[in-house]
Amino acid sequence: MYAPERQQEILRLARDGGRVDVLSLAEEFQVTAETIRRDLKALDRAGLVRRVHGGAIPVGRLDFEPDLAERESTSADEKDRIAKAALAELPAEGTMILDAGTTVARLAAALPLEASLTVVTHSLPIAARLADHPGMQLHLIGGRVRHRTRAAVDAWALRAYGEIRADVLFVAANGFSAEHGLTTPDLAEAAVKRAAMAAARRVVLLADSAKHGQEHFARFGDLGDVDLLITDSGLSPDDAAAIERGGTEVLCV
Repeated sequence: MYAPERQQEILRLARDGGRVDVLSLAEEFQVTAETIRRDLKALDRAGLVRRVHGGAIPVGRLDFEPDLAERESTSADEKDRIAKAALAELPAEGTMILDAGTTVARLAAALPLEASLTVVTHSLPIAARLADHPGMQLHLIGGRVRHRTRAAVDAWALRAYGEIRADVLFVAANGFSAEHGLTTPDLAEAAVKRAAMAAARRVVLLADSAKHGQEHFARFGDLGDVDLLITDSGLSPDDAAAIERGGTEVLCV
């Protein structure tokens, strides 16, 4: 089978199944994983699929959302650097909101035990991680818990965020760009993120550079609504400059 024929079949499989993974394709076509990665790269360049960790999804699946374990293992080093840099943005004995997201969860894990802060979160994993911090006042926002992200959503969560004001929000996004703003696959999660942004005086976006330019189903804000973007050095200087022209400070680590 020639490469164009194999790529056409890969595209068909992706559209039929919603996604494809490298190892299964390599076994099916009896080629190396590296050959499949080159095929997916070619399809990605052609705008037919979007590469994700371990495989690809067809373009048009804006509602696709990887599970928590997969997201935690993606861009792990970059997320650790972003979380470490975010420690400098903590309010001194103030109040902060921690959004549901794997990079924000890394920030929660990096918080010193002696930190004297009031923390509000709708993320079950983050709340569990911070429950033993003796100097911290922890507030867990309730609501329906989404299995895929372990985040509370819907009316209860929205009402709670409508009743508070915080010094800073550390927010996550599945995709961000000057053109399409901040996006995530789920409408309910987008609504909670929007409410959390409205509840904070300062908004800090923690997002690795692979999310730049990605677009998902539910939009929850403009990039200009973000005061500071902390990302990794994979974001090009030109893209960083374009974001800063929109009023958002950019820190690449």
